[in-house]
Parts: sequence; C-alpha cells; structure tokens
Amino acid sequence: MNFDLTPVFQIAGVGFIVAILHTVLKQSGKEDMAHWSTLLGFIIVLFMVVSYLGDLFTEVKRVFLFN
Repeated sequence: MNFDLTPVFQIAGVGFIVAILHTVLKQSGKEDMAHWSTLLGFIIVLFMVVSYLGDLFTEVKRVFLFN
C-alpha cells in the first residue's frame, strides 16, 4: 500500500502558519485580528477536509462499483 501524506502536511502547514500569525497579532495588541485569522485558517482547513472527503467517497464508490 502506498499512502499519500500530502494532505496531512498541507493541513499541518496551514495550522502552523495560523498559529504563528495568531501569536504575532496577539502580541502586537491586535487580538480581534488574531481571532479573525484563526477563524479564517479554520475555514480554509474545513474546505480542504471537505474536498478530501469528497474524493474519499468517490473512491469508495469506485471500489465497490456503485457508479
């Protein structure tokens, strides 16, 4: 079996960037912007996960011949 870990690293990368951005904004006193950046990062990751779930369901249908 060959596992593709690209989605995991993409989601981790978005989380890492959002965490740094949140910390920098909070330290500079812009807490509202920090919270908005965290929310935006969450929405981006949510869309990525929904896309991957769609691919998963398509693959399951293909494997079990439910086309």
